[in-house]
Amino acid sequence: MGIWNSHTSVGNILGSLIAGVWVNQQWGLSFIVPGIITAVMGIVTFLFLIEYPEDVDCTPPQHHSDLEKERDNPEDPGTDPYSRRDSNVDIVASSSKEHGSEPAAISFLGALKIPGVIEFSLCLLFAKLVSYTFLYWLPLYIFNVAHFSAKEAGDLSTLFDVGGIIGGIMAGLISDYTNGRATTCCIMLILAAPMMFLYNYIGQNGIASSIVMLIICGVLVNGPYALITTAVSADLGTHESLKGNAKALSTVTAIIDGTGSIGAALGPLLAGLISPTGWNNVFYMLISADILACLLLCRLVYKEILAWKMSRSRSSGYEEI
Repeated sequence: MGIWNSHTSVGNILGSLIAGVWVNQQWGLSFIVPGIITAVMGIVTFLFLIEYPEDVDCTPPQHHSDLEKERDNPEDPGTDPYSRRDSNVDIVASSSKEHGSEPAAISFLGALKIPGVIEFSLCLLFAKLVSYTFLYWLPLYIFNVAHFSAKEAGDLSTLFDVGGIIGGIMAGLISDYTNGRATTCCIMLILAAPMMFLYNYIGQNGIASSIVMLIICGVLVNGPYALITTAVSADLGTHESLKGNAKALSTVTAIIDGTGSIGAALGPLLAGLISPTGWNNVFYMLISADILACLLLCRLVYKEILAWKMSRSRSSGYEEI
């Protein structure tokens, strides 16, 4: 998912580069051309996007509850996940259509009760606040502070999204190996705060330092944002408390990403209000938001640490036996 989610940063990069071609002359084309590209891709999506695996003769993935049933019934003749899944797909699909036995979609309040949804939603609010403030205000900051041309400032700002691609993949890899989504996000957010402070003070001393600092800030700021909107949302939407009801996934994802969008709107707004008082104050606002995002994950980090300790104690007990 970290690799898949890099499309967000690739789109930001292409958007800035395409718009920057006409920004100094026919700036109206900076809106028209990206708009045409978006419209064309909307048509392509409508015509060619495959919505369900069954549409191309693929079987849908099993849920955790199905896998647990297989473990509980090892002598069942359909132990092979592929054979069992193939034999049951048509039965489940037909019975759900004929008898309406398909589980109902989870309610909004029900989704909020899933452990971790509220914490990750609020964390994403502040993480997205920081990310989108960089996305929208970074070219102007570089233009005013480093005195590059408008096109050069726009091109240089894309390095933040280059770091975002790296950060999203790194966050996914680390969280998969450690099984600690919240801890991965928290550590990256902790490191992001001093890096943003350093970028404000030394990042514009030269082109080399600016490039390095922008990429590092992109890694640390966009890494948690990418992880929460993809793998974390999928984990929570298929939580064991749902007992295999896959209809919660869309609701959980909408709550998390929708809450984050509040931050995406709020960050650039605050930057516009604060920037007349000095760019230092804008960065202090971003660092504060980053720290708040980190604090919101403290309870989940604590639970992950306890889980690691329990797994270690169990493994050491098995070794002694």
